[in-house]
Amino acid sequence: MRTTRIHVDADLVTGQDLLLPGAQSAHLLRVLRLRPGAVVTLFNGHGGEYTAELVAADKPGARLRVGAHAAVERESPLQLTLLQGVARGERMDFIVQKATELGVQTIVPLSCEFSVVRLDAAALQRRGAHWRTVAIAACEQCGRNRLPQLAPLADLEVACAATEAELKLVLVPQAPATLAALARGVSRTALLVGPEGGLSGREQLLAQRHGFLACRLGPRILRTETAPLAALAALQVLAGDLG
Repeated sequence: MRTTRIHVDADLVTGQDLLLPGAQSAHLLRVLRLRPGAVVTLFNGHGGEYTAELVAADKPGARLRVGAHAAVERESPLQLTLLQGVARGERMDFIVQKATELGVQTIVPLSCEFSVVRLDAAALQRRGAHWRTVAIAACEQCGRNRLPQLAPLADLEVACAATEAELKLVLVPQAPATLAALARGVSRTALLVGPEGGLSGREQLLAQRHGFLACRLGPRILRTETAPLAALAALQVLAGDLG
């Protein structure tokens, strides 16, 4: 039977009682229809996980009693950073969700020359909070106990200059080298992917000046929501924990 996993944005202490917020309580009691005595798993993103028992399901909400801590980690030995040109709506949600499942430690949304999405400060704050919710749900589903870091929206040049990794790759459809040829057993890898319109020639050169190696995935041009996931999965097979 699948274990119900819940992210709690709070310190967890064995033996304490914890009242879940309204939305989480509703999901546990009305959607999953759990009853007192049910056992779930809690994690707060700081490592490891806790068993917990549902001890009350009344008007205030679901009350859990925190059990033992287990030092369980499911993080990849390959420390991956994804620099992603912001895509529209559900496409970006999909990228954040699947990149989280594929073990990415850091996601950096980028503003690029050909970006379709343009967000003001208020919209950026809302979108950042939404992406964090997407990442949390992905961690609950896939078993990760640490949340990926979601950086604020960054200018591509600023992000490239600030990226520290042993191997830095930028996807360019016409690049002479393949990702498989460049991927090697290093612990820190960064991957740069453009938005729907791709990266401009200027941006490709800029990235290469900051140490990014141009590579291609194959003969076909992939969509912005497909390319990073294919590349991340390949990197995990070649140098991570999917091999």
